[in-house]
Amino acid sequence: MQPEKQKQYIPWVIVGLMDFVTVIGFDDIIYNFQNQGLVAVTSWVLMTIFYVIPYNLIVAHMGSTFAEHGGGITSWMRQTNGDTVGYFAAWFYWITGLPYVVDVANSVVISFGWISNGNGNIQAHMGNAWFGIFTAVVFVVFIWLQHFFKNKSLEVMSTIGGGAMFIMTVLFVIMTIAGLMHGNPIATHPFHFSSFMPKNFFSLSFLSTFGLFVFAMNGSELAAPYTADMKNPAKDFPKALKMIAIMTMFLTLFGTFSLGVYFNAHHLPNDLKMNGSYYAFQAIGRQFGMGNALMYVFAVVQGIYMLAQLAVILDASTRVFLSDVAKRFMPRQLTKKTEDGLPINGYWLTTILCAVIMALGGMLPKINDIFNWLLNLNGIVSPFSTMFLFWSYIMVRKNPERFPTPDYKYIKNDKLGLIVGLWMLIVTFLLACLGFFPTDANDKTFALMLTLNIVVPIGMVLLGFMMPWIAKRQAAGQNAFGRTAWWIMTVIVAVALIYLASDGINTSLLVGKSLALRYAVTGIVDVILFGLIMSMTKNGRRGTIA
Repeated sequence: MQPEKQKQYIPWVIVGLMDFVTVIGFDDIIYNFQNQGLVAVTSWVLMTIFYVIPYNLIVAHMGSTFAEHGGGITSWMRQTNGDTVGYFAAWFYWITGLPYVVDVANSVVISFGWISNGNGNIQAHMGNAWFGIFTAVVFVVFIWLQHFFKNKSLEVMSTIGGGAMFIMTVLFVIMTIAGLMHGNPIATHPFHFSSFMPKNFFSLSFLSTFGLFVFAMNGSELAAPYTADMKNPAKDFPKALKMIAIMTMFLTLFGTFSLGVYFNAHHLPNDLKMNGSYYAFQAIGRQFGMGNALMYVFAVVQGIYMLAQLAVILDASTRVFLSDVAKRFMPRQLTKKTEDGLPINGYWLTTILCAVIMALGGMLPKINDIFNWLLNLNGIVSPFSTMFLFWSYIMVRKNPERFPTPDYKYIKNDKLGLIVGLWMLIVTFLLACLGFFPTDANDKTFALMLTLNIVVPIGMVLLGFMMPWIAKRQAAGQNAFGRTAWWIMTVIVAVALIYLASDGINTSLLVGKSLALRYAVTGIVDVILFGLIMSMTKNGRRGTIA
């Protein structure tokens, strides 16, 4: 008789690094620096004290309370509020992460652009259509890699990517300090106390940027599905969360200060969110006589870091969505898993919906506009999904006899813990609502960005309500849609994609090969979308559409 194979556990440090790549990065500092300049330092201090620390410790509390459950927020909501609420929490938490998945894939393409071209003028080398195609290629290739390497790619890439990104940021801060000690000039003038204070704290344009701070700092709950792979999750999971909190504080505060040294905070480049990280390492490398060497090193690290993010988000968020949701709420095709336990159809659904989001972004005139809109969309939907975390925490603190915490308890007093949970819930809701204001829009793109900011979240909600309806019809042995409905949907999708391919009101911008390419892509996408959606919504039995 052969001895039973010993289970391989993931150390809490590795879980922390896997989670760190989803929480904060050098780009997150850049995004908020462009929105607020040096005022972002003050905002980071306030958000760290009143949001980041409570947020991470609440996740640690929930992870310790439900250490035996592997669905993260899905499990927490099901345990505290029942299956139906648990499903909607899982759906909205999963789908609201998709704009960020698109943004991450875009960032991978941009990092490759810097490596191959040595500059950030990606628009000169490809149009919006090719940008979308390369982003789609990143998805498809990565789904294959996830399947081929199973879950080992998560641990390896997260360790390399998360560790390297933290080292690069520390290096940037150290070199900034060294440069200042040698008398190197500061780009921001004036660089004194008033530069760190907001001029009008209650203005809509200023408050609307805080949703992006929440987006930049949340995500630590994505490590919860891996508690089942930890040796002592109730004790070790809080350690990982505390490590993340410390790393986050260092990166945000010192990183933002250092950016003020190399960029004039009062006159920032328009493409800083998309290319600012590369500009920063390019500037510091040249200052120390290293040319573009540091920029190329960072571009490679950024590529690995973003691929690690894509790995963790695709896997962890899909696990959160599918691993603990009652099957009666989901079409049976989505619950399918491979022999290795990977929710492969969930990956493909992610790719399809991300392609739709990317296509909607393609209506905007420039790649930089697409990038900025996706970021601002994250500042809306990400805080809304985070509210489920605080709601489940409130339920736990409201019913301590039902949900005892064995090893780690954030705030011993249940009433005080309940107040903190309510505070986090209310603040998150207000910041999410303020995020609808399109911060980066100009006169030409304001109306379109505002429309997209409203339409996309509504679409996410509607899809969430459709899934249980499809599952109910499947349980009754029926297809989700009849023949007439399929024809109507096909026509709507075809017309919408042709409109996007023509660039809507900006048809004059398209000529020759670019227009032909868009129509070719549109035809292919039409066929693929129809086939995949039809496959997902049929009843699973042989026969024609009813």
